[in-house]
Amino acid sequence: MVSHWVSRVKLAECKRILVVKPSSLGDIIHTLPAVEAIHRAVPDAEIDWLVSTDWSPLLKGVTFLDRLIPFPRKEFRGISGGLKAVTWARTTLQQTHYDLTLDFQGLFRSALLSRLTKTSRVMGFQKTREGASLFYDEKVMIQGWSATHAVDRNLALAKAAGADIVSPSFGLPEGDPVDGLTSIRKKPTILLHPFSRGEGKSLSTDEVIELANQLAPTPIILVGMFEGNTPDTWPDNITDLLGQTSLPQLIHLIRFCDWTVSVDSGPMHLAAGITDRVLSLHTWSNPAMVGPWPKSSWAFREGEIVQVVDLTPDRFPERRDLKSIYGKQRRLFKPDDIETMTSFLREQLSI
Repeated sequence: MVSHWVSRVKLAECKRILVVKPSSLGDIIHTLPAVEAIHRAVPDAEIDWLVSTDWSPLLKGVTFLDRLIPFPRKEFRGISGGLKAVTWARTTLQQTHYDLTLDFQGLFRSALLSRLTKTSRVMGFQKTREGASLFYDEKVMIQGWSATHAVDRNLALAKAAGADIVSPSFGLPEGDPVDGLTSIRKKPTILLHPFSRGEGKSLSTDEVIELANQLAPTPIILVGMFEGNTPDTWPDNITDLLGQTSLPQLIHLIRFCDWTVSVDSGPMHLAAGITDRVLSLHTWSNPAMVGPWPKSSWAFREGEIVQVVDLTPDRFPERRDLKSIYGKQRRLFKPDDIETMTSFLREQLSI
């Protein structure tokens, strides 16, 4: 996957390593296996992670990280914000000398922050945006970039740095318990994340109700954020936790439930970092590229449920031309599609 190229990085000699990956939720999840592989290669090295303040709770409790550096991204918007970010970096990042800084983000700001550290070498991808690669000492070319899942790209960067990427692990913590769910656990339970900020990806409340009714009496825990109007009452088998869970609690709920069903979103990738019992729902996005990474997970698109191991990048190509069309539709999926999903889940849960 990595083009023939010899790195000057001597990973075995690195005592302090900085990972730069500020956002977003899914992207941070996709980076964890690469960082875990680096930790296995140099278990005595201290690994710090620069992460946006909003997402730092996700990484608390990750055992192979020594320090989180919260980056207040929202404070540094615009031209003046850029100058403030430079000042922040000089004050915060230059307190520690790093032997290696890895920029997994590949944007101008992340590359600049990487360069502003006291670091011996900065490594990142050859293919970046906004001229980010100009700041790197080591540029890693990934063959077949556009047909490679983000987890595999990041693992390739770790391999180029000198890590063994066999049997990668996400290493996510146990999470924080959610009260009041003891009675639910007596039955197989589904975690449903039906809404996304991405255009043309969110289920309608009618579709959520159809799913719940067809799966009844199987308990369904509803999570995520929803800006619309929810029904006055949900079906009896739904426990509504919309807007009520922290990231550590979401991790716990994924472990608590038997299956996670999610639209294409960050929480779907979080679930896939914990379990392979994930069904990812896609409209216009390519499940081979942006779906769950574990080969034994599942994805739905165009009336079919396919195991990830059987997906290829050209099976369900990305259809950005349909993005706005899906965004304007009253519902994403036909009744037959809902029946396909619920039949699959009933079979998996043996109910």
